[in-house]
Amino acid sequence: MRHLEGIRIVSFNHFLMGPVGIQFLADLGADVIAIEPVEGAFQRKWGGANRQVDGQTMLQLTGNRNKRSVALNLKSAEGLAIARKLVEGADVVAENYRPGVMAKLGLGFEDIRETNPRVIYASASGFGPDGPYVDRPGQDLIIQAMSGLATITGTREDGPRAVGVSAVDHHGASLFAAGILAALLRRERTGKGGRVDVSLLSAALDLQMESLVCYLNGPRNDDVAQPGRLAGWYFSAPYGIYSTRDGFIAISLGTLDALSDALDLPDEQRIPNAECYERRDEAVANIARALTARTTAEWSAIFTARGIWHSAVNDYSKLASDPQIVHNKSFVTVDGATETPVTLVAHPVRYDGEAPAVRLPPQKLGAQTAEVLAELGYGGEEIETLFRSGVVAGERVPERRDQPENLSA
Repeated sequence: MRHLEGIRIVSFNHFLMGPVGIQFLADLGADVIAIEPVEGAFQRKWGGANRQVDGQTMLQLTGNRNKRSVALNLKSAEGLAIARKLVEGADVVAENYRPGVMAKLGLGFEDIRETNPRVIYASASGFGPDGPYVDRPGQDLIIQAMSGLATITGTREDGPRAVGVSAVDHHGASLFAAGILAALLRRERTGKGGRVDVSLLSAALDLQMESLVCYLNGPRNDDVAQPGRLAGWYFSAPYGIYSTRDGFIAISLGTLDALSDALDLPDEQRIPNAECYERRDEAVANIARALTARTTAEWSAIFTARGIWHSAVNDYSKLASDPQIVHNKSFVTVDGATETPVTLVAHPVRYDGEAPAVRLPPQKLGAQTAEVLAELGYGGEEIETLFRSGVVAGERVPERRDQPENLSA
């Protein structure tokens, strides 16, 4: 499954949004050459929970499969010369350095398109390529706070709260990949290259599209934090998460009338469905009290019989064995670059019923440096000199690139 076979992407990406966005295209068969400093990119040095697999961080494993790793010293003239050779033949050049850094290196959009007019130049940044915040550091938590996402995720009682994952990075990665694909399609139709810009700030606002459109039109609410058990400031009762006798249950769509019947609420606690927004605080309180009388499984059986949309609230310990997740093959275990098995989240899209394979697990630093240099026409002695002088790093002998064994059931 190689939808993008023949497309070469030179990726100067680090952290999360850039690597994950380009990984999506690598999954689809693009030849992605990931350029890293000779000491390794940020994702090799941090990864959450202080957890590593044979020295590989979780951040490295998250967004770097199906890519070839080349380690270059871009502070050296020789390293920059190699980078320029690579971008001259690239279909896509992708980067997420702070705005202006690539231009200072002579690797900006204007520089590259002089010799490669068909290039798609894709930049991911915190706030965009220009503007009053252009020099600020952009990072997921900072953007969650600035964009209002932390406010609408928090509660009226406890204040703002961050989403439990780097949601803006992940959504930004999807937009990054989508923008590049759109630009590639235009180039195929017109021959015209171009520039793609995606920012974390724009991604965070796009992630809140439903909430923001609701807020910006008509009377504006004074408080947009989550009210009590409800899942958002603009939702009606019963839409939210509630405690049961032994856990939690999410109640999605269903009328208050049907839910009141299922809960066997007394008449004085029944709120008419027509008043599900105006009297939502009262309705939620009545629902919450009733739900503590039974277990999650008992309520699930009752709600299923009555057509009330709901779900038990799973923790991570239950995900891997969830029947639908198993059926969808959402997690894939492969032999990693160190031969120790690693479990990854699979490519999220199916094409003709199949997901793309993991051709390369996340690679050791510079695993394909020698391989790529040879493709650029460097001879064996030249390559050895570049290694000895510290211009490049990694494997001196090209790595075998057998497809990793898929160990998933």
